[in-house]
Amino acid sequence: MSNIQTLRFRRPIEKDKNEYAPKPVAARHTGILQDQLRRAARPPWVPRFSVAVRILLIFRVTAAMYSNLQDCDEVFNYWEPLHYMYKGYGFQTWETSPQFAIRSWAYTLLWLLPSKVLFWVLHETGKRPAFFFVRAVLGTISTICEAKLYDTVRLKINNRVARYMLFMLAANAGMWNATTAFLPSSFAMYTTMLALSHAFVPPSNQDSQRTLAAVLYFTVGAVLGWPFALALAIPFVFEELFVFGADQVSAKEKYEWQLNRGIRLILCGALAALIPIPIIAIDSYYYGKVAAVFWNIVKYNVFPDAARGPGLYGTEPWYYYLLNLSLNFNILLPMALLSLPSLAITYKIDRRRMGNAVPSAEQSSPFRLLALRLLPMYVWIGILSIQPHKEERFMYPAYPLVCFNAAVMAYLLRGWMEVAYIKITKSPYRASQSNLFRWSTLTIVLITTFISLARILALWKYYHTPMTITYRFEKEEVPRLLNVTGLLETPLPPPELLEEYRQKREESRENEHRIDLSPIKEFGLRICYGKEWHRFPGHYLVPDGIRTRDGIRSRVLGTRHVPVGLNDLNKEEPMHYVQVSSCDYIVDLDFAHDPIESKHEPRYRVTCLPFIDVRHSSRLTRAFWLPGEMWQSQNRFGEYCLLRNRRSVEMKIEEIKRAQGS
Repeated sequence: MSNIQTLRFRRPIEKDKNEYAPKPVAARHTGILQDQLRRAARPPWVPRFSVAVRILLIFRVTAAMYSNLQDCDEVFNYWEPLHYMYKGYGFQTWETSPQFAIRSWAYTLLWLLPSKVLFWVLHETGKRPAFFFVRAVLGTISTICEAKLYDTVRLKINNRVARYMLFMLAANAGMWNATTAFLPSSFAMYTTMLALSHAFVPPSNQDSQRTLAAVLYFTVGAVLGWPFALALAIPFVFEELFVFGADQVSAKEKYEWQLNRGIRLILCGALAALIPIPIIAIDSYYYGKVAAVFWNIVKYNVFPDAARGPGLYGTEPWYYYLLNLSLNFNILLPMALLSLPSLAITYKIDRRRMGNAVPSAEQSSPFRLLALRLLPMYVWIGILSIQPHKEERFMYPAYPLVCFNAAVMAYLLRGWMEVAYIKITKSPYRASQSNLFRWSTLTIVLITTFISLARILALWKYYHTPMTITYRFEKEEVPRLLNVTGLLETPLPPPELLEEYRQKREESRENEHRIDLSPIKEFGLRICYGKEWHRFPGHYLVPDGIRTRDGIRSRVLGTRHVPVGLNDLNKEEPMHYVQVSSCDYIVDLDFAHDPIESKHEPRYRVTCLPFIDVRHSSRLTRAFWLPGEMWQSQNRFGEYCLLRNRRSVEMKIEEIKRAQGS
């Protein structure tokens, strides 16, 4: 009987039922925009949140390592104050003087912790790694914010729109610049994305968390970042007060419904009003007086007196931002600008794109909901375009919205093509099997990606030289000085083997191959930036022990002290100049076709690198990089040079040698 097998059956317990029960399939057609072809088929591929983070992170960390410092305001008003907190010295502008106080120390303090992480964790003492680590942290934060907005668009708008937007964001030249910039406008971009990730959810009286989160994020971005970014919340406030959203409200309930919405918004605003308190406290501590920096910024820019104001720093025509956005967003800009008119066209020819159900008078139209989500970009461009003073960084908070609006436009365009195809062929089935629509939207994404990459490469190849020069100074000239004076623990090889040695050292990650640059302080060297002061990349990229002068002038940073010789009138202060003979090194730019000579800047070349000559290069070829002689021949280049005062440096070398000998 040993070959007999026994089977025992038992009733499944509750735990087994839950474990093996079929998982519910997520509803597909729940967003504002709905696919019309293959509605019963599985949804199109769209990356999960975690996959979106990985895709974006690749681009953002790369940007942190290779993007340029686009604006001197970023260096002098943010990197220099952070360096002051980190090392105890740096340059000061009039904006950070207690007399004016229009730059927030609270915002700078926010990034002090990331700047010290490498020292605390890896005992890395170099400033250059700290600089790039802070930029990587900025890029990582932007990645999370972008992915959060993407996920909301995926769930509440449409899968395809979210997918288009994701790849438009990832490879876009504008986002390449903005996401890792150490600027309040970039911080406002982060908080705006987080706010919109909640605001894009249709409002309802049952969802107070949506309102609270959006209000808090908008407020943080305005108070700690850039106060004017609050204008992006105007459509949100309108929707919160006057649009039913996910609620169904009868005529007799409308007054009570609107009262509840208004009270909720006021309560959320009252809670958000607590946010400025710690920020004002931090800024007041650093300035030594009560300072509401966000109000000072508004007062200076919106209510200036006759002699002051942002107009002192240049004015541009109303279409400046359209040209600038065209450069950074290429074909996405016209698509984004056409998104709202295209929505009206879709309402006429493809109404089912917003769902098959017709909303009643007690419900919100999906067209209205989508229009309110497209509106912030128009509000921002409109407000900034009427301001006389314009800068590229002012547009940063709306950069993700350009991609969102363009993605919606791409989807609506796909819908028009589907309608036209069905009308011509009289066959919805043939339309559902066609690859025409897929290839059309893919072509849009590929074209904008290609143009953006050409723009990014142009920025790297034509404008990155100022950062490369400081790298050459730190990695080549400073070790050379230490080598000839015997201050290096391991002497460098002969000149003919030096390049191979440097390459091996850069490829190696072992600490014993790292050169200790700290003895350079014995030289007392000074590097000066003459007319190139506005391209000075900051003290983070200059080795410790090297004194720096920008514009052959300077102001050492202090927080509570009101320095002499700083003004808000954009006037030159000669008292801060130093004698050129006191400079051991000078960084300067010369154009062979149009040289700008200065008797104060002698020529003692250490190294020179090409820098685009904007005035004598084609607008197209200087804006985008393509390989080939035909394209490159349209450009002219100057020489961006590190100059050495041979007499001064040789004297210091001899002094060090004598000190070593004694």
